[in-house]
Amino acid sequence: MEIVLFHLFILVSHAATSLSEEKCNPQDKRVLLQIKKDLNNPTFLSSWSPHTDCCNFNWNGVSCKPHTNRVHSITLVNEDHPFQIPPSIGNLPYLENLFLYVFPNLTGPIPEAISKLTKLSSLTLSSTQISGPIPNFLAELKSLSYLDLSFNELSGTLPPSLSYLHDLTTIDFDNNMLTGPIPDSYVSLAKLKNLYFINLSQNRLEGDASVLFGSTKGIATIHLSRNLLAFDLGKIELPKNLTTLDVSHNRIYGNLPVGLQNLQLLNVSYNMLCGEIPQGGNLQSFDVSSFFHNKCLCGSPLPSCK
Repeated sequence: MEIVLFHLFILVSHAATSLSEEKCNPQDKRVLLQIKKDLNNPTFLSSWSPHTDCCNFNWNGVSCKPHTNRVHSITLVNEDHPFQIPPSIGNLPYLENLFLYVFPNLTGPIPEAISKLTKLSSLTLSSTQISGPIPNFLAELKSLSYLDLSFNELSGTLPPSLSYLHDLTTIDFDNNMLTGPIPDSYVSLAKLKNLYFINLSQNRLEGDASVLFGSTKGIATIHLSRNLLAFDLGKIELPKNLTTLDVSHNRIYGNLPVGLQNLQLLNVSYNMLCGEIPQGGNLQSFDVSSFFHNKCLCGSPLPSCK
């Protein structure tokens, strides 16, 4: 009997010690458990247990900031549990990274509660079925530098307010159902020295995209393929740092602009472009598929101009 009591004492003492050494902030832990409850306790969050420390890397997808032990990242990947993003997500005041990728049964709109995450620097909601517009309230996330909303069911027009986000480095809205023009306010967005990647491909955007170009802009990669864009490509000035340009499958016209020779990847196919392909640089090393199906482009690697 004494041996049993002794082992029981050791077990209780160990549990008390573990509890007292828990790093996870109690408020953050309550919020995470509420998120789990709001999602109807899915199996992919089974490791989120009230009896364990959320900052010990045993909670699936959760990591904490060193020294402060506040939850700063939620990274969850490839689950088919049906759910919507709950409002409780907005109650993690130190969250810097929210990454939800390949959730085919994640539906509903982007919740306004995300606007409460004022320290958020990286937001990825990709390969889901979230729908509705890209909300204006994302402009309230002044620390946001990385925004990936690709491969969803988002619709409506691009929010002009995104131009207020002065720390953006990446914008990826590839493969949604976005419509309408690129807002004029994006001329200031494209002036950001740290914005180096923008992908608006595979939507139904229309009109003029020249606001994204300019010799003083720092963008290195621009993907605009498979839209309804129509503007004179020959009148734009390419950003000096541009290495990748894909404007294929649009209604773009004019000649090829000066500066394409320095690009590492180019695709202008399936447009209404004319004139001779400039000589030099990498242009003649690109495959014919980078240029074909235009109105009257000619010159190497296409047939020579007559």
